[in-house]
Amino acid sequence: MQGRLFGTDGVRGLANRDLTAELALDLAVAAAHVLGDTGAFAGHRPKAVVGRDPRASGEFLEAAVVAGLASAGVDVILVGVLPTPGVAFLTEALGADLGVMLSASHNPMPDNGIKFFARGGVKLDDVIEDAIEARLREPWDRPTGGAVGRVAHDADAARLYERHLLSTLPHSLDGLTVVVDCANGAASVLAPEVYAAAGATVIAIHAAPDGLNINDNCGSTHMSDLVAAVREHGADAGLAHDGDADRCLAVDANGDLVDGDHILAILAAAMERAGMLVESTVVATVMANLGFKLAMRAAGISVVETGVGDRYVLEAMRAGGFVLGGEQSGHVVMASHATTGDGILTGLHLLAEVARSGEPLASLAAAVTKLPQVLINVRGVDRAGIDASPVLLAAVADAEAGLGDTGRVLLRPSGTEPVIRVMVEASTEEDAARISEQLAEVVRAELSID
Repeated sequence: MQGRLFGTDGVRGLANRDLTAELALDLAVAAAHVLGDTGAFAGHRPKAVVGRDPRASGEFLEAAVVAGLASAGVDVILVGVLPTPGVAFLTEALGADLGVMLSASHNPMPDNGIKFFARGGVKLDDVIEDAIEARLREPWDRPTGGAVGRVAHDADAARLYERHLLSTLPHSLDGLTVVVDCANGAASVLAPEVYAAAGATVIAIHAAPDGLNINDNCGSTHMSDLVAAVREHGADAGLAHDGDADRCLAVDANGDLVDGDHILAILAAAMERAGMLVESTVVATVMANLGFKLAMRAAGISVVETGVGDRYVLEAMRAGGFVLGGEQSGHVVMASHATTGDGILTGLHLLAEVARSGEPLASLAAAVTKLPQVLINVRGVDRAGIDASPVLLAAVADAEAGLGDTGRVLLRPSGTEPVIRVMVEASTEEDAARISEQLAEVVRAELSID
């Protein structure tokens, strides 16, 4: 792996090629040392929670992380296959000093990743991540005897997380029928159980992980099976999670997409109505559709805008004391109940608003009239060169001038994949597609590394 190891959501790469067992072990040791030096372990024996999604590579990467932590004197609690937000919750609930999740989220099965949480279940800030990277493979005094870490399995961890999720529910889901696409991922057992316990009739699809089929034409990045199942069963809604279930997207009873912008708007309006939305403000990223911002303005709700990545949403929420934020991709953070994006939590509260209001999901989602948006991922280019090409900058300026107030352009390097994302919103799908393809061609011509 080249450049900074940490992206917007931990360390990711092709498992056993980029992200090796050796690197996983070294990262675990370095994380233990850095957090220990910050005083996180002061006065007590350190403890870590470690979980993973069902990827085959997670088995050996988990073993490597556990070996690294225990060799550095950290006691380890293994919680098995659980959603990322479950590991974050358990890090706080079990009083751990560190949480580690092995997952590449929505990425294809051959990839994997390592996400770290500090005490309280919060993601590490950039300074701590840089310190961990700087101390990889440094010489160190190894503990021996009783000072080495011990490893234990917590068989009740999933039930503790499930009880927490259900405790947040503002309204029963009785009477609703929902299809849940579990992406053959970390929520394959837990998500159907939670929605059913909340009162819904649940049809689960892609809920049989075998270590190889995670995100394979299913889940929040491939919605067609969910659409078909909702229509087939006459369900009130469909929910789609990704591999580690920190995302939730939905479809209404007609099979139409209800994305993160719609979901965030529905939850913001519900919380504002209940007097729970701090300063009548919601946090969203620069990728949020212009239609979302217009809907929030009409509802009297302010929008704080951040860079892409739920960590930046979280930073803005903590800085302003806000309680709701999220991304178009389906990461939604409800800070009153979670320290990070939680797909099952989001799904519960979305369905609860459907049940409370008596309105179909399509009617609630109609509050946001979205501008057509086209996103092109350009591969094989220099991600660092976006601001260095006069030709590209001029092309973007020309596109923005042509769109005026009827759309916008956004170019950014992905924090999780080796691509530059070209996003265009315009008054028509044709204009958005034409302009985005024109800009993608300029990106390829100017920044190609082939």
